[in-house]
Amino acid sequence: MTSQAATATGMFTLVLMTMGVFLFVWCGQELARFHRIHLARHDPSFSAFERQSEVRGQMLLKDWLTPAQLRSYEKHEYFDAIGSDSAVIYRIHRGTQANVEQLDSVGQPVCGWCFVPEGGLVAGDVLLAQKIALETNERAALAVAIKYATLRHARSLSLVP
Repeated sequence: MTSQAATATGMFTLVLMTMGVFLFVWCGQELARFHRIHLARHDPSFSAFERQSEVRGQMLLKDWLTPAQLRSYEKHEYFDAIGSDSAVIYRIHRGTQANVEQLDSVGQPVCGWCFVPEGGLVAGDVLLAQKIALETNERAALAVAIKYATLRHARSLSLVP
């Protein structure tokens, strides 16, 4: 095996291990989310509180979005934010993790970014924190983020000979 092949194999192994760790953490968070939903089904007061928190989070987010961002969010459940340091466009999808895509100059996903604020926040609060972080201190946000290949980007890479 040549040194280039060994390096490529090592890099591929590193990427697979990183993706494995990411998926392990993500699955754990989704299991915790499932548990909260299960509790909500059996405890009406918990369910009402959770719904109220979600509504308040969405209202706060919508108050902070620009008119164009708000239109996009209400139509597609995502909005675009421009990075404060690089002017790169990030598409922030509704969700609480692995929901930020970096777009190229024609609007196609280049990669994904996973970063969330600490605490058990509802989706609206997470989206607002991600928006503010990217629009005011992009470098700091990306310094703590996990970068990953998006499915659309991974599919386009596999078509290249």
